Amino acid sequence: MKTGPDRTGLPEELGILVRLDGGSPLPALTAALDEVCEQAGGLRERAVVVLRFTPAPLQPREWPGAVSIQEVKRWERALRRMEQLDHVIIAAVEGTCGGPVLDLLLAADYRIAGPGLSLLLPVNAGHFWPGMTLYRLVQHIGLARARRIVLWDSAIELHDATELGIVDQVSEDLTEAVHTAAVLRGRLSDRETRIRRRLLEEAASAEYDDALGVHLAACDRELRRLSDSGPEHPEAAR
Repeated sequence: MKTGPDRTGLPEELGILVRLDGGSPLPALTAALDEVCEQAGGLRERAVVVLRFTPAPLQPREWPGAVSIQEVKRWERALRRMEQLDHVIIAAVEGTCGGPVLDLLLAADYRIAGPGLSLLLPVNAGHFWPGMTLYRLVQHIGLARARRIVLWDSAIELHDATELGIVDQVSEDLTEAVHTAAVLRGRLSDRETRIRRRLLEEAASAEYDDALGVHLAACDRELRRLSDSGPEHPEAAR
């Protein structure tokens, strides 16, 4: 399967769709993410980035395979670059998926799954891959539940993925669900989304007094933005 941006699967005015094969070599996946980030820089506001995964039963269980630490570093850098885009990131996944899919789901803002989803965890000789997936799991679901997954589980089935908040929506028709999400979530896709995302990330570890200044600065920016929007915006008159 080709890994890379594909504008044919999403109306261009809504954003970019990238089809990803979790069985692709790590350098190919890294290049695909970098290309998406480059294209996203040319998108208008209110557009989204969609990551579409398809099931690949023959994917190797091990991840990321025979790679260098520099290739791993480039992958983590590309993933972080994607996380910091101004655009809302929507992920759609179905069937049995492994490799980097969990990493990419945790980096997305909104996640849609087909009814038969099963996430094979990235393991090598029985041990969970010690990349930043570990960090994102703890940030996303908490230490206790992340410990259970990392030390004891070999897969995350749909019920657990939904209960843990790794999946936000389950749909029989992923294409329609992605289109609807792109329209609805695209309304929030701008620089303000990136700021809210960062505040949420920092809230998990920052002390209250340390966080207060950052949040007040964001509130001040929002008040000025609403004021500049003019009287037609009800928020600006409050």
